[in-house]
Amino acid sequence: MKKNFRILAFVALSASLAACVPPKTGRDDATYYYSNKGASAVAKVEPPPPPPVQNGPAGVSKIVYFDFDKYNIRPGDRNIVEAHASFMRNRPSSRVVIEGNTDQRGGREYNLALGQRRADAAQRALTQLGVPAERIEAISWGTEKPASLETTEEGYQLNRRAEFSYR
Repeated sequence: MKKNFRILAFVALSASLAACVPPKTGRDDATYYYSNKGASAVAKVEPPPPPPVQNGPAGVSKIVYFDFDKYNIRPGDRNIVEAHASFMRNRPSSRVVIEGNTDQRGGREYNLALGQRRADAAQRALTQLGVPAERIEAISWGTEKPASLETTEEGYQLNRRAEFSYR
């Protein structure tokens, strides 16, 4: 009987101690802390994405080609420059980089200078058509970015160019 009394007393004591413990809130504070360690109390507001960059007038070439050893814009390519000028005049925040290129013939320094003259010619044409010069950058790649590696007249013609690249 004594044994039964001890067991009964132990069970009663355990039940009374269990009744004194406050109920769990459903989360373990350590687990909650580590699972929310990177979360902040204030919701993050993402800025809206920037508007898409428009890459020039739709349906118009971004390339003006030049004759061998020349840097004047050909009459047939004048309409390309006019379309880009109109595009830029209608979008005051647009900026363009004009990249002058040459074929592989000629020395490095000569080709860099010729590529710069081609880019400058396109820039000058844009400014004459009403585009502010501070929105245009003219650079030369010389022979560094060939469009064609062929050593034929057709390959050389593809490399003698100025490309419009909008930023």
